[in-house]
Parts: sequence; C-alpha cells; structure tokens
Amino acid sequence: MTHLLTRAAVVALSLALAGAAVAAEPTDPKIAARVERVLARTPLIDGHNDLPWEIRIRFAGKLEGLDLTSDTSKLPSPEADGIGLMTDIPRMRAGRMGGQFWSVWIPSSIIGPAAVQTTFEQIDLVKRLAERYPADFEMAYTADDIVRIHAAGRIAALIGVEGGNQINDSLASLRQMYAAGARYMTLTHAINTRWADSATANPEHHGLTPFGRQVVAEMNRLGMLVDLSHVSEETMKSALATSKAPVIFSHSGSRALSNHPRNVSDAVLALVAANHGVVMVDFAPIYVSEARAHWEADRSAEQARYNSPPFGGLYIGQPDKAKAALAAWDKAHPAPPVTLAMVADHIEHIAKVCGPDCVGIGSDFDGIPNTPDGLEGVDKYPALFAELARRGWSDEALAKLAGGNVLRVLRGAEGVGRTLQATTPASAATLADLDVAK
Repeated sequence: MTHLLTRAAVVALSLALAGAAVAAEPTDPKIAARVERVLARTPLIDGHNDLPWEIRIRFAGKLEGLDLTSDTSKLPSPEADGIGLMTDIPRMRAGRMGGQFWSVWIPSSIIGPAAVQTTFEQIDLVKRLAERYPADFEMAYTADDIVRIHAAGRIAALIGVEGGNQINDSLASLRQMYAAGARYMTLTHAINTRWADSATANPEHHGLTPFGRQVVAEMNRLGMLVDLSHVSEETMKSALATSKAPVIFSHSGSRALSNHPRNVSDAVLALVAANHGVVMVDFAPIYVSEARAHWEADRSAEQARYNSPPFGGLYIGQPDKAKAALAAWDKAHPAPPVTLAMVADHIEHIAKVCGPDCVGIGSDFDGIPNTPDGLEGVDKYPALFAELARRGWSDEALAKLAGGNVLRVLRGAEGVGRTLQATTPASAATLADLDVAK
C-alpha cells in the first residue's frame, strides 16, 4: 500500500496529467491472441492489491455495501474529491486474472494487541469476500490450489500480511496468521519494526536483529513467503542471507530506473537471482518514474508552504487561498507522465539483470492514489503483456511473468517448510525473550 499522495489530491493531479496522456497503441490481433493463450494456460497472479482496506474504510468492512459484480470505478470516496476503486469482478475477468494476493494491510499507527486483532479482522474480510462470490473466487493456500482454481475458471484468493508490525513481536501470532491463511508477510511497512528497518525510515538496526532473523527462520519453517517490499536495502540483504527459501518482493520496481528506496537495486537483484526469488513489479507512478517522484516531493513541499497546521504556511487558516495557490502551482508545473511502457521497462530491466525466472506482477491497485496511463485498473494486464510481446518476449517468458515464477517460488517455500517441520520444533519466543543486541 502506497499512500504517499492522498486520494484528495488525485483530482488536481489528474488535471495536471490531462495534457500529457499518451494514447494506447492498438494491439495487433495476433499479439492479443498470443496473450490470451498464455493467460488461459497460466494463472495471472498479482502479488498485491489493497481492496480489503478500502472495503474497511469505505464500507466499515460490510461487504453488503459493495457490489463487486458491477463497475466500481465511479464509486464515491470517503475523502473529498477522491476516486473510485480499481478492482471489481468484471474487470478482473477482463484482465484474465487467475490469482490475487489480497493485502491485509493495517495502518502502522495501530499497535500492540490491537494490531493483531485488526489483522485477523482483515483476514476474515478476505475469506468473507470469497464466500460472497463463490462463482468467481476461491481461497487458495498452496500453489496447487491456485492451479486447480484457475483450471476451474475461478480466481484464486490469497492473503498477504503487509507489515511485520502486525504480529506484535510474537512468533505465536505469526503462526496463527499462517494457520488462518496468510501466505506471505512483508517484514516492514513504512516505518521500522523493533527488529527490521524499513526503506522509508531512518535506519535503526542496519538490517535484521537476532529476533528478525528468527522471524525469517520461522517463516521458512511454516512455508510462508518472506516479502521484502518496503524494507531497507540492508534488511533485504540480511533477509536474503538468512532465508533458506526463495523470497518475494510483492510490489517493487527497479532502482536502476527509478532511484526510490522502495525499489530494488541491481546488487540486490543479483542476490535474488541466487536465491531463486521473484520481484513483482509495482505500478505506483512514484516508483515507476524518478521524475514523477521528484515532482510529487516538490508538490508536497509547496503544499506545506501554503498551509502547515498548526503554526506555519503562507495561508494558514485560509484554506480557500491555499487551495487556489496549489491549483496555480499544478497548472504551472504539470506532472511528468508515467505510462504502461515505463512499467514494461522495469519488467525488462529486472529480467535482464536477474533473469526471466525472477520477475512477476504486483500492481498495488487500490493502495495507490493514481496509476500509469494504460494501467488504470485490473482489466489492463493484457495490454501490459501485449507491450512485452511487441518487444519480443516469448510465450514462455510471458507465462513465467504472469504466474509461473510465483508458483515456482511458492512451491519452493512449501518444500522448505515441509523439510524444516520434520526437523525443527516451533519456538515460543517473543522479542522480549531474546537479546536484541546487534
């Protein structure tokens, strides 16, 4: 989930982009047919979608308030001038989806036992979602489940915990989340945990602490995927050195193309290749385009200059003047365009550095406030695959990108888990039980 730009800012951003949008290139019928064949044979698995939290904040977690069988793109938002949703069943079908890891993200401000409870409430929401639409969704807990569900014409629903803070420093909580269906955990979100550093916070631990390494070891024992999106580069390297199973980045891009700390450097990609892991490419414009990331930082600074409660800003206490000043800035400083082709560039770079077995798709839909042109919702995946096909990607490489690589990594984690469960007992440790010295 990437809430660095509020949804309330999207309307102004959309106006700034209006003159920069690039018309999508028509898809050659032969290429469209190739993509259709690939996605019929191989489940297209997206590593990250934040619809569950959107359901919680927009509909108080009440599924009866949302009809996923209809177009959700025009739904009202709880934020002023917000946007609709990026996900619904008709668009998932149009996107030829075979599997979705639903994020059970919670805000980092929720801590302690409340974080554990809220996570389980979100896990329950995902399961209720699958129960409400049984013709379209079925819960999946293994790679074989995904293949079976896709073959039956349904979409596999999987669960990913997006932040190690959600286990409240307890391996028992981690195990119970796995037992409830979670098949990956992102080691941090936007802030550090007490045992791992985030990519978007000042370093405290310079990687994983001893308890952090024990968390990774326990995830290996369970057969749970270790997700390194959102963690610092030092934490990436520490986790890759610790893990006995392939790891994932559920929604990250290439740092060589956009030097954002949420992305993955070529040095780490080499380690991922050795680990036989997979990097699932995020669609968030600030991770796709370095120019866009700089623009958004400039815009945020300008917004703060106009109105920074409670004490600062040129127009403090004058919201209409602050809004007008920001609108004038937007008009004078149009946002750099971000396109589907630029996402394809990230995919190609990762495949070049790390190998074709190393890349997947992790859109971050409904966790990002805006998208690249041409990737506005879950119906647009085939257009991305068509772009890569035009660039010369083989059917085999497209199938690996779609879901083949993720299935291989999930099977690898499952196999390591079976081996370790036969030899390694579960530990009752919490962080308080261990010496957390470096």
